[in-house]
Amino acid sequence: MTGKKTGKVPRAAYERELLRLQTELVKLQEWVRAEGARLVVVFEGRDAAGKGGTIKRVAERLNPRVARIAALPTPTERQRSQWYFQRYVEHLPAAGEIVLFDRSWYNRAGVEHVMGFCTKEEYQLFLRQCPIFERMLVEDGILLRKYWFSVSDTEQQERFRQRLEDPTKRWKLSPMDLESITRWEAYSRAKDEMMVHTDIAEAPWYVVESDDKRRARLNMIAHLLDSVPYHEVPPPVLELPERPASTGYERPPRDLQTYVPDHAASL
Repeated sequence: MTGKKTGKVPRAAYERELLRLQTELVKLQEWVRAEGARLVVVFEGRDAAGKGGTIKRVAERLNPRVARIAALPTPTERQRSQWYFQRYVEHLPAAGEIVLFDRSWYNRAGVEHVMGFCTKEEYQLFLRQCPIFERMLVEDGILLRKYWFSVSDTEQQERFRQRLEDPTKRWKLSPMDLESITRWEAYSRAKDEMMVHTDIAEAPWYVVESDDKRRARLNMIAHLLDSVPYHEVPPPVLELPERPASTGYERPPRDLQTYVPDHAASL
């Protein structure tokens, strides 16, 4: 294991490498589709740790019919009465699909446990059942990758401040996010306990240092690609056809349609 790097990745180098990695992600996608593989990637970590931005870069150039993001809302009353893992099972991939979990069943080991949204018995049951559940997924052939995004308290505080001051990011903040600042140690203990029970050989945790968002994105994507034995699938041969000659079609007069105003002309 190499030492932790300091300093931000230069933007030009970041964008160049991100494009290369995203090109490889497209190859991975086509392999998943051709082989009928099932890939699940779990993104977990503290609030403002960089999960959402990384997921966006992973999915950015992929086919949404193949790779989809699962970001489940608060469970309904009916879902609360079900087996805890049941609503997550519904979002698992079929053959030829990739699912990116923006938070996952690990909500119970984190926010639900720390904030008191589940009972002590429910929490303990989760810690016992989760490794069994994940072993079942792996045994059934699902490729399961789990990433924990680790951010320092000072960097998290700064990101919260930026969100609070930026009207385009303000929606990312909730009262629960801000309360997590006062429960830093409680979340740390919950994460440590979760790792003890769920860092299993069949589905290990991979920690992503995320104080530098660019570095975190590149490192996570590169690791994912290295961890899956994909290969390039030859694309189908496509040829752009010649446009046929006109058969007399005439476009209706423009004044018969309503166009959006040319806002760009005012810039």
